[in-house]
Amino acid sequence: MAVYTDITEDELIRFLAAYDVGALTSYKGIAEGVENSNFLLHTTKGAYILTLYEKRVNAEDLPFFLGLMDHLAERGISCPLPLPRADGKLLGELSGRPAAVISFLEGMWLRKPEPQHCREVGRALAEMHEAGEGFALKRANALSVGGWRPLWRNSEARADEVQTGLREEIAAELAYLEAHWPGDLPEGVIHADLFPDNVFFLGGRLSGLIDFYFACNDFLAYDVAVCLNSWCFEKNGSYNITKGMALLSGYESVRKLTAEEVEALPLLARGSALRFFLTRLYDWLTTPPGALVVKKDPLEYLTKIRFHRAVVSSSEYGLGREEASA
Repeated sequence: MAVYTDITEDELIRFLAAYDVGALTSYKGIAEGVENSNFLLHTTKGAYILTLYEKRVNAEDLPFFLGLMDHLAERGISCPLPLPRADGKLLGELSGRPAAVISFLEGMWLRKPEPQHCREVGRALAEMHEAGEGFALKRANALSVGGWRPLWRNSEARADEVQTGLREEIAAELAYLEAHWPGDLPEGVIHADLFPDNVFFLGGRLSGLIDFYFACNDFLAYDVAVCLNSWCFEKNGSYNITKGMALLSGYESVRKLTAEEVEALPLLARGSALRFFLTRLYDWLTTPPGALVVKKDPLEYLTKIRFHRAVVSSSEYGLGREEASA
């Protein structure tokens, strides 16, 4: 369960008095997500999400995250909206944490996405990239290539506890990516964490995107690589090229990848896999027994790193191939 900070009914009622949401009727913690404490609220005016931003989220980044959701929604992207307080601010404080009330988005995330869902995700990602143009605030990607070595230093000494030889393999992988990471690709606002549990479907159709708390400015194609890693691999670690074709064709139905992005895609996918491997490895090694957080296996992403390392051409992801019928 991902509730790090508990709240009482009395303090929640006092907090909600600053919002035009009616009277509280019930609330419960949401047992998903790893960064913040989330609660589903029911009031006399409807359902809402309450988010308490924990210490891993920099409070200085919150205006970017909340402002971005407003910006995207104004441009037709279905995503949660932060509700203003009576004083016009989007942030309050609850239990010593910055807190916001967010609109409730109908839908559920898919445990077993099919190619048609991957196509919709690709299209929605490209639409989000286009809608992000003109957003005035900027936020660098702290978890891009420049942030990987500090992450690695926190886990390097204990890496072989997870798998023998891991320390040497990841050190070599990191050095290679640092030396070859591209420097001049189309940039914009990216989601950076568009895993299946951050995409809602309703009646078989994509109903919205959630959890923008890793959003930042970076290469647009890096976001595509994140989605290839999170949507197109099966439980046994194999890459599903049919899902890859669907996701990439959905993306390119809205925004065509440039020749430079196509060439860089294997490297970007490799780097994206390393990024999630490193954060999972750190959590795997440092989360104490009994913590109310489900640790995610870093070796899942080691398998993906090894797959991408062997890729010669972006066609191996399904790019440029005729899409199979779903």
